[in-house]
Amino acid sequence: MEHIETDVLVVGGGPAGLTLALLMLRSGRSVTVVEKTRSFDREFRGEILQPGGMTLLDQLGVLDGARARGGYPLKRFQLVEHERVLMDIDYDQLPQPFDFLLSIPQRHVLIELLAHCREFDTFTYIEGQSVGDLRHDGGRVTGAVAGRGAERIEVTAKVTVGADGRYSKVRKLAGIEYTRLEAFEHDVLWFKIPAQNRPLHDVRVLRAAGNPVLVYDSYPESVQIGWTLPHKGYKELAARGFDHVLAEIVKAVPPYADAVRASLTSLNDLSLLDVFAGSADDWVADGLALIGDAAHTHGPIGAQGINLALQDAAVLHPVLLEALAAGDVSAERLSAYPRVRRPDIAAVFKLQARQSKGMLAQGGLGDRIRPLITRLLAHTPVYGAILRQIAFGRTPIRVRTDLFTTPGHGRNPSEQKTRSEFV
Repeated sequence: MEHIETDVLVVGGGPAGLTLALLMLRSGRSVTVVEKTRSFDREFRGEILQPGGMTLLDQLGVLDGARARGGYPLKRFQLVEHERVLMDIDYDQLPQPFDFLLSIPQRHVLIELLAHCREFDTFTYIEGQSVGDLRHDGGRVTGAVAGRGAERIEVTAKVTVGADGRYSKVRKLAGIEYTRLEAFEHDVLWFKIPAQNRPLHDVRVLRAAGNPVLVYDSYPESVQIGWTLPHKGYKELAARGFDHVLAEIVKAVPPYADAVRASLTSLNDLSLLDVFAGSADDWVADGLALIGDAAHTHGPIGAQGINLALQDAAVLHPVLLEALAAGDVSAERLSAYPRVRRPDIAAVFKLQARQSKGMLAQGGLGDRIRPLITRLLAHTPVYGAILRQIAFGRTPIRVRTDLFTTPGHGRNPSEQKTRSEFV
């Protein structure tokens, strides 16, 4: 078994994990990231950056490079019912330079974050390996073991961070309970179709016949469609066959009917997102912290997931630095992170639940009063307050660049240590 010693072990090379890794590297700390996949060439669901997320990536110096790889600025969020615009949220009202949403493949962000991390000779990236066990010393987490058999690698760390998603293995290994909240009435079937010279330049919720649909531009030259269906209702729906599912989707997206028929050939072309909210009961333990979906899970409405993950990393960054400097990574010391973040996350839970009911619910009184409510909101201060909360969060967060000890230049990325050097 090979052995690595590091200041910070991050399990999960997604937006939260790699952002935290770069923050800690820029602040003079050694970091090891364990990522179970070997490539970013896979499907990701989180593709929209809010202004708050773009601000953090810009402060970290990676946004321009990620955007250069390709993406689409989106200026508006619209709720459209039978071709009638009920709600038209214009991001131009926000301060420049980030007065828009950014539809960008998540892999473009991850590739850029990883490239910046690899500039540091204090960075180690272990790819294609899962964490199978945590290491403890007197009840404190002191690292983890990745891989199996002869390829096992033991990483000893002063602090370990679980950034491995909604079904976090680190969370389970740490014995931290998770409370799942069935706060949403819908799941989402995602798929893409060719744009066919129909640029949207906005995000829309379309309410026509059938179930509501989320629609936005997806790079390159595609339209991402999220067809909502009753929560836990996919199994029954799929049992009726592909032709039935296709007919229901076509009914819900009249402007894209021909493209949908041409693009979807089987149920395998659809990706089901089980939509739920939830939170780990504890976000920290002795020697351990959870961030992103490993700590709290959200629905897709309002495009919050990736942005919340980036904010988690930015908030945890100074807490970890202070704990490491003091030689105290106890849960009590690390609890400064959840104290700041839990109120903000609770506000997101509440806002998403209201958005889901207001925009996606069908039938009853809601259908009759929705046009009235949306018109009233557009002419009150509440409208602007909601926009700012969606765009930047309840509490706007910035990167603590004053804690950086390096501009981010180190060893050539081609010389960077990878897992192959330890096997």
